[in-house]
Amino acid sequence: MSNEKRRLFIITGMSGAGKSQALKMFGDLGFYCVDNLPLALFKDFINYVRHNDATRDIALGIDVREGDRLKEMPDLLATLTHDEFTIKVIFLDASDECLIRRFSETKHKHPVHKKLVAAIAHERQVMSPILKLANDIIDTSGLKLGELKEKLSSLLSLKRMGDMQISVMSFGFKYGLPKECDIVMDVRFLPNPFYVPELKEKTGLDREVQEYIMSFKQSREFAEKFADLIKYLIPQYIKEGKSYLTIAMGCTGGKHRSVFMAHKLAEYLNKLKLSASEFHRDIEV
Repeated sequence: MSNEKRRLFIITGMSGAGKSQALKMFGDLGFYCVDNLPLALFKDFINYVRHNDATRDIALGIDVREGDRLKEMPDLLATLTHDEFTIKVIFLDASDECLIRRFSETKHKHPVHKKLVAAIAHERQVMSPILKLANDIIDTSGLKLGELKEKLSSLLSLKRMGDMQISVMSFGFKYGLPKECDIVMDVRFLPNPFYVPELKEKTGLDREVQEYIMSFKQSREFAEKFADLIKYLIPQYIKEGKSYLTIAMGCTGGKHRSVFMAHKLAEYLNKLKLSASEFHRDIEV
């Protein structure tokens, strides 16, 4: 088992303030998420986590549905040692006017079975014990979803580039653009090995093709400049709350130039200790 401390985030707050969206974001980042875990099961759950090395990052959604048991939360968290867990309580809040508007617009029922204004007032009272535990309070009244993601990313210290999952793929324009990509780079301006008879049937994974492409100054300059651009962009995407990045590099047939440049970029990113995988869509076509 790893000696690295586990991260435990309690995602809580007022109903309608964005807890579900926050939990979804944590899930996208690879966290083991449980919404509305009964506090009566908290100790059993922690014991399960301790013996399961796959659950190193945990996000628990706790809300008003736990009622008076929320008073137990300080004692429950006190049972966890800081040598074992990094613990953070994030409380999502919004103005009463904003919460009323959101419930009215979505037609969702408030979990407290009272008229809406009274339900919100009751919820604030019930949630007060856990509010006092909060390491960070985020007022979502005027936030768009992207802005909420950015705030959560900064709280999670996700400026570490290694937290992002990166996929680098090659493709051939003659077979169509990939459907889901964040960045598409056209490398058809590079010298084409297809027109070299002894290289035509090889691919960008073959050393002879790679040496041919890199024998040209523009290929070397492009590889360096594009790698620097991607290295610059990754922290910017993380700041925006993005946890997955797909980079597609295309040439005419998807066998030579795009394959080599995608392979070279993935290799470079992995040398930076990033989690980058490569996939060559049209190499066998």
